[in-house]
Amino acid sequence: MNYNWNWGIFFELEPGASGNYLQYLFGGLGWTMITALLAWSLALLLGVLVGTLRTTGHKGVERVCLAYTELFRNVPLLVQMFLWYFVLPELVPRDTGNAIKAMPPPWGSLVPAVLCLGTFMSVRVAEQVRSGIQSLPRGQQMAGLAIGLSRTQTYRYVLLPMVFRIILPPLTSEFLNTIKNSSLALTIGLMELTARTRAMQEFTFQVFEAFASATVIYLIVNLLVVLAMRQVERKVRVPGFIGAQTHTVTAGH
Repeated sequence: MNYNWNWGIFFELEPGASGNYLQYLFGGLGWTMITALLAWSLALLLGVLVGTLRTTGHKGVERVCLAYTELFRNVPLLVQMFLWYFVLPELVPRDTGNAIKAMPPPWGSLVPAVLCLGTFMSVRVAEQVRSGIQSLPRGQQMAGLAIGLSRTQTYRYVLLPMVFRIILPPLTSEFLNTIKNSSLALTIGLMELTARTRAMQEFTFQVFEAFASATVIYLIVNLLVVLAMRQVERKVRVPGFIGAQTHTVTAGH
């Protein structure tokens, strides 16, 4: 069977008449990036909190954080996506559940997708933060306490600023994973890039053109993120310290 290539399909009007297929795909990229950035913000917030608490020495707190980590790390992401979308509205009070179900598109799919990706990626960030803190010399924490800083201030002003410099490369990889994992949101109806790519190939039957374009778009976006983060890494690197410590954190993860 001969395949009929048609690269001009990108400039034809899509069925919704909102523009051509190229604009349609870039609209999907916009929702992909919105989902990834919101989820990553949530992942950083929860991950830093959980990862830090796991190093405080309080056994009860550490057990709770460990249970959180193991729960979200060992359940497949697709299953978690369905739980957030289908099960959560049935577990909360009825009025709240009905309000969640009544959210108009794309918010009805975006919110569960962000919560799912954010919590799933937060446990990976938490492990990076925990490993980063534990890789620091104990003298840094002792020095902070010795000059009169509280435990919280020592984490905030001494330990965490150094930790973020150490774990920046693996954090970049996790952000790239968040962008790619956002494609699973198509399973709950979010019309991000992958969902729109599938819709394009179903409307036009130009399978190779549709998925080739999505591949190129994902590749360009990820390369831009990597290049930008390398520039940031060069600016925040501590000479003679960060390179050696990064290998320790990566091995620990």
